Amino acid sequence: MAPLGGAPRLVLLFSGKRKSGKDFVTEALQSRLGADICAILRLSGPLKEQYAQLVSDTRRVSDIQWFQEVYGAAIQTVRVVASEQSRQQRGWVFTPGVDDAESECGLDNFGDFDWVIKNHGDEQHLEEQLGNLLEFVYSRL
Repeated sequence: MAPLGGAPRLVLLFSGKRKSGKDFVTEALQSRLGADICAILRLSGPLKEQYAQLVSDTRRVSDIQWFQEVYGAAIQTVRVVASEQSRQQRGWVFTPGVDDAESECGLDNFGDFDWVIKNHGDEQHLEEQLGNLLEFVYSRL
């Protein structure tokens, strides 16, 4: 979220395992905030095409470090978590070489995320968490 012609006031860096619901959560936030003040930039998708282009999930500690160096206090880290059972219901199957790779596990021991969104399938609890995050976002606008 950036004032016209300025640096973003707030940059939320989302991370989480495959099928944890990162895209669902980021799209839910954007729909509530509006595309005029919120943009979703995907890191991983473009990595598959071109790394140099723009950025919904963060995969490695070096990703977070880069954003912290560039945007400083505007950064908030958000970890989306879901139980294995919830992930399996969304189509996740453990894939060797993918689910045990750095791109999937690089932030498992990161530590202190600013926000942890629990996306285990309880809609009401998810809405409460999104509401808390939105309240924070609005306080920074």
